[in-house]
Amino acid sequence: MPVIHISSLDHPDVEVYSRLTDHQLRNKLHPDQGIIIVESPKVIRVAMQSGCVPLSLLCEQRHIHGDASDIISACGDIPVYTGDRDLLARLTGYTLTRGVLCAMRRPQPPTAEAVCQGASRVVVIDGVVDTTNIGAIFRSAAALGIDGVLVTRNACDPLNRRAIRVSMGTVFLVPWTWLDAGADSSETLQQCLRRLGFRTVAMALTDKSVALDDPRLKREPRLALVMGTEGDGLPHDTIASTDYVARIPMAHGVDSLNVAAAAAVAFWELRTPRD
Repeated sequence: MPVIHISSLDHPDVEVYSRLTDHQLRNKLHPDQGIIIVESPKVIRVAMQSGCVPLSLLCEQRHIHGDASDIISACGDIPVYTGDRDLLARLTGYTLTRGVLCAMRRPQPPTAEAVCQGASRVVVIDGVVDTTNIGAIFRSAAALGIDGVLVTRNACDPLNRRAIRVSMGTVFLVPWTWLDAGADSSETLQQCLRRLGFRTVAMALTDKSVALDDPRLKREPRLALVMGTEGDGLPHDTIASTDYVARIPMAHGVDSLNVAAAAAVAFWELRTPRD
């Protein structure tokens, strides 16, 4: 376990934590070389248990023989960078709330067919761009029994550092992949989901929306819940093409919920009964 003390923001080999953008970390030209940044000992453990390969650690000195000691022991001979708290905050641009960051090899996503095999409830995240919302949707999906997540290409990356942290590592627990359907594909979203064996329900406010607790929705053996972007919601053509459109009944004149909150309500209401 090589422990490397850094005293400068220009120290070599730590740019992965400070200077590389999310786009650069993903490395679209060479996806097998992509990197993710995982924050906090608890989430790092979840990522490692799911099979993610650690490349290096950045942590405060006090955590080397404290909260991160078991992680360091399990990581073998990867470099462990450390320095004083203020320096690390300036390096990363934020205070390390849990004191530990881990650079890991980006896991390659499965196919949509693999994610959906045997699934009865999946969620489609269509164009959601806020990292906090993405993380919160994954956390609710894991907690409330959603079998898989399909993410459109115009949505935020679920393996963004903040999305991973907000999800509490559940992005490594719920099967998910990118969904190549829609505007840039010869196959529409509805056609793709039907091919995968699902009936679809768009979460939207329209004149044709049924209440979320409509018994027809609960009776569907395989159902894909389609959640739209913040503000504008789902595109009109997407809403028009789904099998159902559903709304959450509201009180006090409130017209809608944040997409992450709405997703949690929908997951609970339409969950598959568990033995």
